[in-house]
Amino acid sequence: MDLGLAGKLAVVTGASKGIGLGIARAFAREGADVVVTARTAKDVEAAATAIAHEYGVNTRAVVSDVATADGCRAVIDAAAEMGGADIFVSNAGTGSNETVAEAPDEKWQAYWDLHLMAAVRLSRGLADQMDAKGGGAMLMNASICAVQPLWYEPIYNTTKAALLMFGKCLSTEMIKRNIRVNTVNPGLIRTPDWENTARELRGENWQAYLQEVADEHADIRRFGTVEELADFCIFLCSPRASYSVGSAYHVDGGMLKTI
Repeated sequence: MDLGLAGKLAVVTGASKGIGLGIARAFAREGADVVVTARTAKDVEAAATAIAHEYGVNTRAVVSDVATADGCRAVIDAAAEMGGADIFVSNAGTGSNETVAEAPDEKWQAYWDLHLMAAVRLSRGLADQMDAKGGGAMLMNASICAVQPLWYEPIYNTTKAALLMFGKCLSTEMIKRNIRVNTVNPGLIRTPDWENTARELRGENWQAYLQEVADEHADIRRFGTVEELADFCIFLCSPRASYSVGSAYHVDGGMLKTI
């Protein structure tokens, strides 16, 4: 299936590894140029170089902390220099571990800035570029925890729920500018972070730990791959999904237990 993404410019945050890297690679595979951004220079530059080498598309690495206004501005400016964004995927984020009673204000604020304000600032700036090109698409990468929280990460749950609501509010505003906004809520996706956590907890038996987690939470009894999620995401951002506006999609292998 031709997704109609060739020649488009996709901006993906948190794109040096894991889900973000997988999404950036999937866009490039379909012929889209990509702006990849993350905080660690070595990692994001290596990601951009590898994507350009493998797929032959124009790729720009932006070293930035999108939890800050200056970091967002650097990404917006880089996209403008490449002709303007057609697609934006707000993916930057990380899990947390705390209790409400003990977590300091500073931790709440840091996650708010990373999960929500990065999406707000980048959506605002990149929308003008899309508008000038006749429209575009945005995708918020939230989490199943936005609707089915895990007890040990209240900050992550809360800020991802805020991102889910932001995507819905933004969609109503942006469709008037021919910009479609949707949200994806992944369940268990096998990322390097999950594998590192498993190794820390179980050592050589880390794969057994991941299987236990999948058995407990996902009806499909396995983790999803980054590639499976990435394929879903780029479809939502493509003209093939042109009637999808303001929706939230759970890509979770049956983890969600409500309707």
